[in-house]
Amino acid sequence: MQRILSSQLPAHVGATVRLAGWVHRRRLLKSVAFLVLRDGGGLAQVVVTAPAVRAQVEALTEETVVEVVGTVVANPAAPAGVEVVEPTVRPLGPPAVPPPFDLYRPVLTAGLSTQLDHAPVALRHPSRSAALRISAAAVSGFRATLDGQGFVEVHTPKVVASSTESGANVFALDWFGRPAYLAQSPQFYKQLMVGVFERVYEVGPVFRAEPHDTARHLAQYTSLDVELGFVADHRDVMAVLRDTLAGMVATVADRADGALATLGVTVPEVPAEIPAVHFTEALTIAGAPPSEPDLAPAHERALGEWALREHGSDFLFVTGYPMAKRPFYTHPDPARPAYSNGFDLLFRGVELVTGGQRLHRHADYLAALAARGEPVEPYAGYVDAFRHGMPPHGGFAIGLERFVARLTGAANVREVTAFPRDLHRLTP
Repeated sequence: MQRILSSQLPAHVGATVRLAGWVHRRRLLKSVAFLVLRDGGGLAQVVVTAPAVRAQVEALTEETVVEVVGTVVANPAAPAGVEVVEPTVRPLGPPAVPPPFDLYRPVLTAGLSTQLDHAPVALRHPSRSAALRISAAAVSGFRATLDGQGFVEVHTPKVVASSTESGANVFALDWFGRPAYLAQSPQFYKQLMVGVFERVYEVGPVFRAEPHDTARHLAQYTSLDVELGFVADHRDVMAVLRDTLAGMVATVADRADGALATLGVTVPEVPAEIPAVHFTEALTIAGAPPSEPDLAPAHERALGEWALREHGSDFLFVTGYPMAKRPFYTHPDPARPAYSNGFDLLFRGVELVTGGQRLHRHADYLAALAARGEPVEPYAGYVDAFRHGMPPHGGFAIGLERFVARLTGAANVREVTAFPRDLHRLTP
């Protein structure tokens, strides 16, 4: 008999079926016992009345893996309106050691640190696994949208010879006796691949050795990177980003509707045209001094509230960041060279995306590095490619975990990350 999932039970009323999963909970009443089975499809209620089977169920511990064979009957009070009766129960392994928290409760009562210490079992809780299902759907929507626009998925090295962002916040390692670094982003490589495919994207890990111990930072996270050629300026990149976000949100609504319901989340609407303000205007809106070189988290929150109040939008573009705060490969605004053709996208008052137009002329790269006192040699393999003809291009990167955290309302990005890596955590 082929195994089915609990979510398939309504289609088998009156039939004998085989289920397999984990003992989620046991409720032992005087005349009847209930075994709630959890599998990849959800929960199934198994009704036990036979004394011998009841004795088996009483001996089981939560999280023990079992097989159940029984008859499906309708019961409006049961999960999905059906339950399994007259079962046989067979353990598929030894009795499980129960985790240090109850997975059957609606909310995990353990603190986040305890959950992360015991992540392999904490992630079994519906609230934790729901966030990961949303994450998977978001990535699916990201890929599908860009595939539909003629982009090619690429895979670039995660061990590099020089830092991407010209900074010190890199993880250094020994590469057969030579210095190397974990990649801060696929930035250089995705730009070079524009010279091959014109439009590329990548889904992969990036590493930032930033000493942040906040609810929004991780030392390793998943970056959704996009780069496209033959752009007029950064506004072409912003248009692709808008469509990409709309595709991600729509796919989450379609493929992760059960996970959204578990968390009580409604997906936001992505406007046909996301409102945009220049950096100088953003400072005024946020009440920041005009000399401020960047936006602080408090400024971002104020801008998010303004966008929702004035435009009814959870999203806001801030364009024209000062060149002094952008990487050397950023294209300046021809009309205002002190400002960039770059942007950030705020989602519910938190920076979600950084992007913009890049330099594409070899001479401009040499000048940009010289202006910052940077030697060319560490970037020689990257900069040399621009001698061989590169189109005007630009791109962006979305932090997946931060996107899911803002979407679900999680207070800490670690709540939506399977095995987070940060300043203090390297296990499990």
